Amino acid sequence: MSIFLNTQLGKNRLTPKQILSDPVLFLAFGFGSGLAKKAPGTLGTLAAVPVYWLFAQTNIFVYSLLTVAVTITGIWICGIAAEKLGEHDFGGIVWDEIAGYLITMWLVPFTWQAMVIGFLLFRVFDIIKPWPIKWVDQRVEGGFGIMLDDVLAGVFAGILALLFIDLGWVN
Repeated sequence: MSIFLNTQLGKNRLTPKQILSDPVLFLAFGFGSGLAKKAPGTLGTLAAVPVYWLFAQTNIFVYSLLTVAVTITGIWICGIAAEKLGEHDFGGIVWDEIAGYLITMWLVPFTWQAMVIGFLLFRVFDIIKPWPIKWVDQRVEGGFGIMLDDVLAGVFAGILALLFIDLGWVN
C-alpha cells in the first residue's frame, strides 16, 4: 500500500521522486506533505505549524515580512507547480495552505491553544469555502488563484480566532 496520493501525479504524470527532487515542486508540495494519499491540505497545514513556530520567535515586523514573502512567492511557486503538473490547483499543491495558516496566526498570540484553534478554523474555512472564498476558488486562475482562496480563508480564520481570544474562549 502506497503512502502517496498516486504513483503518477497530475496530468503530466510526475512521480513522487520527481516532485521531491524538484525544488519548486518540493516547496509547492509543502516539503512533501502534499504527497499524502488522504487529506493533503490538512497535512500541508500541519507542515505550516513548525514554520509558524519559527516565525513566531521573531517580532511582528519580521513575522509580517516573512509571511508576505511566503505569500507572494507562493503565487509563483503554485503557478509553476500547476504548469509542471499540467493541472490547476492539484490537491497536492499545499504551499497555499502554509501561507494561509501563517496569515491566520499573524496577529494571534503565540500559545498552543491559539495554534490549535487557528489550525482548526483555517481548515474549516479552507474546506467549506464560504463566500467569497468559493467564488474566488472557482473564478481566479493561475498561481494567484491558487493562493487567493487560502489567503482569504486565513484572514477569516484569523479574525475569528482573535474574536474567540477576545471573548476568553481561547487562551
